[in-house]
Amino acid sequence: MQKILIILHAPPYGSERCLSALRLALALAGGDGEKPLLDVFLMSDATVLALPGQQDASGNTLEKMLDQLIACGVPVRLCKTCAGNRGLLDLKLIAGVTIGTLAELAAATMQADKVITF
Repeated sequence: MQKILIILHAPPYGSERCLSALRLALALAGGDGEKPLLDVFLMSDATVLALPGQQDASGNTLEKMLDQLIACGVPVRLCKTCAGNRGLLDLKLIAGVTIGTLAELAAATMQADKVITF
């Protein structure tokens, strides 16, 4: 089974990179046939995605997309340092999103067959 790591750096607003990343992750997680093992890691300004109520330009909630990924068993982690730098560590996060470390990201990178960044 193929292992794919998706790393998001981009903020949820100002471009469609986060939306594109989530759409791709959902297509991979919900596709027909053999599904890859996915791992999603939010870094830099993408950590804001883990806050409830984030929306894309059309008004659809990015939270719903993260909820769908988590329901598919995809681990979604925030970089602890990035989240701390943005004051997110003490805030309520979307259920199922966890705080991750750079060591965990390094391990996921080494184990991945493919790494995709947005």
